[in-house]
Amino acid sequence: MLRRDGAHFEIISNGVFLMDTRGGESERLLVSAPLDGRTRPARVLVGGLGVGFSVAEALRHPMTSDVTVVEVEPAVIDWQRRYLASCSGDALDNPRVRVVCADLLDWLDWLDEGDERYDVICIDIDNGPQWTVMDRNASLYMGDGLALLVSRLAPDGTLAVWSASDDEAFYQRLAVAFGNPRRHLVPVERGEPDVVYLAGN
Repeated sequence: MLRRDGAHFEIISNGVFLMDTRGGESERLLVSAPLDGRTRPARVLVGGLGVGFSVAEALRHPMTSDVTVVEVEPAVIDWQRRYLASCSGDALDNPRVRVVCADLLDWLDWLDEGDERYDVICIDIDNGPQWTVMDRNASLYMGDGLALLVSRLAPDGTLAVWSASDDEAFYQRLAVAFGNPRRHLVPVERGEPDVVYLAGN
């Protein structure tokens, strides 16, 4: 459900608040953090369209060559075109952007091993590893799911994962899968800080 609250919009799934058009600092950091410091143009995969903050940040960054956005809910794509285009700077009309309407886990499985890998993969499909929108998403944050993400990254690629709260167990699983995880805490007006996890190069 897309709900208007004054000048802003909120996205609700099964009664659970997911995101809104206020702020967006951590959603932008999800993309800018793995891109900063790169010396070569990057192919970027964004899992979860949301209100468009992350894809907009990818297009603004000088190291982005192209962006693939995978969004499971057709309504979210429609809302972006009809109501939220200003949040993404009309990103869906940008020729560097490809939008795929699919479940992210299924789509990652469908990718042929011969397909070119992504330099940066940004995941924001849930409120975090412990607070998923769909039960099956939980597997993405476990060993097999992280191994799948590793297989879709370029050799010098970076994974970024958004969460509404810190999760030490997930951080340790990243350490096993990648060896060098980092986390950025982003203060919010109320509650625990948002967290952006980075792993890889």
